[in-house]
Amino acid sequence: MDGNQMPAAAAAMTARYGAGAEPKPGPWNDTLALLLSHRSVRGFKSDPVPEGTLETLVAAAQSAATSSNLQTWSVVAVDSKEVRAELATIAGNQKHIEVCPIFLVFLADVSRNTRLAKDAGVELAGLPYLESFLVSSIDAALAAQNAVVAAESLGLSTVYIGALRNDVTRVAELLGLPPGAAPVFGLCVGHVLPGREGEVKPRLPQDAVLHHETYDADDAGHRAVYDPRMEAFSRRQEMAGSTWTQRVILRLGTFAALHGREKLKEKIIALGFPLR
Repeated sequence: MDGNQMPAAAAAMTARYGAGAEPKPGPWNDTLALLLSHRSVRGFKSDPVPEGTLETLVAAAQSAATSSNLQTWSVVAVDSKEVRAELATIAGNQKHIEVCPIFLVFLADVSRNTRLAKDAGVELAGLPYLESFLVSSIDAALAAQNAVVAAESLGLSTVYIGALRNDVTRVAELLGLPPGAAPVFGLCVGHVLPGREGEVKPRLPQDAVLHHETYDADDAGHRAVYDPRMEAFSRRQEMAGSTWTQRVILRLGTFAALHGREKLKEKIIALGFPLR
């Protein structure tokens, strides 16, 4: 590593993991600096982004890896104020959906390949299986993350909206989705509202997620180190000052916390994914 890069790399690692928990930085460049500086933003200016930004982000998304080049994902850009307002309500009244200049809904989409098979007069025997939905969801996630990195490289901010899965049936109706296309998450893109920049959220110590040769399930010590960091972060961001352990329990401890997503399997099947 260039000696001039070392302080920046070390600072980025500290921001991401916390002082005393950061791994030793290795090779470094501007791309790594961008990746480690990521943070979710929930306050956007309504100002439009430069012309061609949407198309550029989609080009970046389409440059992501896709299983067997099946390209089983699509994305819907939503501009309608009325539709955005309802999507915001579905997502638990996340008003930034209504404000950001670009709002995208990424889809797991096998419908295009279904139409291809119909036109070719063949049956895709492997299509109605869980594997196809998993592949299409992964394709959508990889594509979206490429778009996020591209947006942030342009000085824009983003936040994923997983809460669209609260009511995938209604989202599909609003977007006119064909059978075999299902919303997996939304994405807000735009210029951050001053004062809403936030800060880099600390992650679990690297040793909690990086295993060598075999999986090490003894992670209580990692949680004990991480919980105070997350609690301090939450307090600085004027969020409920709970630890990571408490957040996991709150998010997954009850059916109510799923906000309707406990019935997601049945809804996805109804949208044209048999999940055999």
